[in-house]
Amino acid sequence: MKKLTFTFIPKGRQGSSYDWLNIERGSSRVGKVRGHVSGKCLTICSINIFQEFERHGYAGATIAMFKKHFDTIVADRVRYSATGFWRKMGFWNQGDGNWVFWGEAE
Repeated sequence: MKKLTFTFIPKGRQGSSYDWLNIERGSSRVGKVRGHVSGKCLTICSINIFQEFERHGYAGATIAMFKKHFDTIVADRVRYSATGFWRKMGFWNQGDGNWVFWGEAE
């Protein structure tokens, strides 16, 4: 797998109330993340790997990168069909639709 690069677009830019992260491999954008950053806490509202790039580990690699930079990561309102992914990534079901990871950022 080619190395992924990430481009952070803070809220307010492009007229959005969300923070965005573009996920890129070489010159191709393979996905995007929509969320909110507050200090060492990240709330992920959506993570979308484009269909032609699914099943290559890009979402997992993105979550691994987040774990290096945030103490707390909240996956907000997780769809039932995605619970296996969040469990595999080490997140805990909070029983309210949210899944949370508590780690130690560098």
